[in-house]
Amino acid sequence: MWMIPRQNQSWVSEFILLGFSSDPMTNSILFIVFLLIYLSSVLGNGLIILLICLDSHLHTPMYFFLCILAMLDTGYITTTMPQMLIHLLAHSHTISFAGCWMQMYVFGALAATESMLFVIMAYDRYVAICYPLHYTVILNWGLCIESASGSLVCGFLSALLHTFFTMSLPYCGPNKVNHYFCEGPAVLSLACMDTHLIEMVDQVLSILMCLIPISLIMTSYIHIAMAILKIKSIQARCKAFSTCASHLTVVTLFYGPASYIYMRPNSSFSPERDKQISLFYNTFTALLNPVVYSLRNKDIKRAFLKVMAHGRVD
Repeated sequence: MWMIPRQNQSWVSEFILLGFSSDPMTNSILFIVFLLIYLSSVLGNGLIILLICLDSHLHTPMYFFLCILAMLDTGYITTTMPQMLIHLLAHSHTISFAGCWMQMYVFGALAATESMLFVIMAYDRYVAICYPLHYTVILNWGLCIESASGSLVCGFLSALLHTFFTMSLPYCGPNKVNHYFCEGPAVLSLACMDTHLIEMVDQVLSILMCLIPISLIMTSYIHIAMAILKIKSIQARCKAFSTCASHLTVVTLFYGPASYIYMRPNSSFSPERDKQISLFYNTFTALLNPVVYSLRNKDIKRAFLKVMAHGRVD
């Protein structure tokens, strides 16, 4: 039974996640593909965390934030991917109401925290390029820990508001979520009441978690670009630009799809398209971040080669 009677009305006690396909052969292929993506993401991000923790040369603000980003990406993809892999092979695709609530909350909390972290990382690059001689003074360890903690608190509080308002709505049927996990807009479309007010709350949260961070990041990089253009040496200028290119790539991959999903009206909800777009900022960013952001970094490569050659990092 999936309906619980409450005050002469039936409310769902579980949801059915439809996923990507109902064809067993297609699901088997998708299982292999997503399993490889998941394992690669976890191993790649795990390697970044391990190297940064082991190598004392990487104990700087920039790598501190990279380590947190890798942790968030690992948790981010683990919130949705294992269950999706199980559903690709299992006959039952159900998730309890409480399980859906928790998945939506944890996913949203990690996503919002990562959104705030990208702003801090942009500020880190701004200080490193515009004020290199004062970098360690301005971005001291106290500020690093406080800013990371602040992003975590803001992320989890905003996700709590979003999840509470979404899951407190009456869901009296149907209970089929056309998605591979309990993402807010997909679940909200099943509510059996007017969701206009909740959409307005979500729009405010989206502005706080998407538009404001994007604006701050763009402001940081405008100042960075102006500072780089003043550098006379072409080699030094290219080096400065390359340090920011990885961050901008990851930011684009994250904010582009996320802004589309959460900042447009629920009336334009398109399940099939939204599932594909969600994969970019949920799955592929976690996969590409270690490659784009860290494994191309010379310091990370040096630490990795030390581990491979000596089994430890001095």
